[in-house]
Amino acid sequence: MNHGIVAIDKPEGISSAKVVARVKRHLNVKKVGHTGTLDPFATGLMLCGINKGTRISRFLLGGPKQYRATLCLGIETDTLDCTGQVENTADPSVLAQITEQQVEAAVNSFIGRQLQHPPIYSALKHNGQPLYKLARQGKAVQKPPREIEIFSISMVNIEMPHVTIDVHSSAGTYIRSLAQDIGAKLGCGAHLTALRRTHSCGFSVDRAVPLASFESMDLDGAKQRVVPMAEVLSFMPGFEADRELVKKIGFGQDLFLENRLEPPADPDKPFVKIIDPDGGLAAVVEYDFDADKYNYCCVFVD
Repeated sequence: MNHGIVAIDKPEGISSAKVVARVKRHLNVKKVGHTGTLDPFATGLMLCGINKGTRISRFLLGGPKQYRATLCLGIETDTLDCTGQVENTADPSVLAQITEQQVEAAVNSFIGRQLQHPPIYSALKHNGQPLYKLARQGKAVQKPPREIEIFSISMVNIEMPHVTIDVHSSAGTYIRSLAQDIGAKLGCGAHLTALRRTHSCGFSVDRAVPLASFESMDLDGAKQRVVPMAEVLSFMPGFEADRELVKKIGFGQDLFLENRLEPPADPDKPFVKIIDPDGGLAAVVEYDFDADKYNYCCVFVD
């Protein structure tokens, strides 16, 4: 049975949940999940966890992501993107006075750490209800701003009123909100017209398979697209266990007693993957600096 991650190039017009359902149906497996939602109008990289691969999703959700986004200046919508209702339109004279240099300066001003308001049309929940459902009922809820970080933004193209940018940002960043904020900075408003996720957690959309192509593969071919879990966690330090230790992991015995694992050098990166003699993922452990020991996060030994 395959366990790992399959990188799908999501098409426009379907939800992330439908992508997961179609991958699950084609592979005929019990469990499939994803490591980050894409709006229905958005395209690009979706990492789908397969079987036990769903249990490593937590280590991917917080990773940085990269997008190519196109903004339309001068028009604001309620959803902050092209699927919403137009709320405000700038006077053409306002747009005519905005130079490319001003656009580039406004875009670059958002590089760095900052507070960002999540869209009122988002999957975040309020009292157990997704915000977008409340907004559609006329009960819009504005969540408090959250700290995000834009690592870099580069200009791709400017053909007024459209601006295309590449964004490298922390997890939790809403590119729709960024588009709104850029429009506000320029004094004309803006909304997002296109969004494509290009990179996430060490994966590139260039390595992803379009959903339709994935579904056209036979079962063996589709299974070959599943990246093993140990390879998915290539960013995580590893420890090669012998068969005796793997057996003890299966029984949940205390790793600290083995006295084989040194504490991580970086307290902000407390996770270590345990690799079995066959190259598979036996477990992920987390170092507890207060207790001076490793604790199990996930165990994959049957």
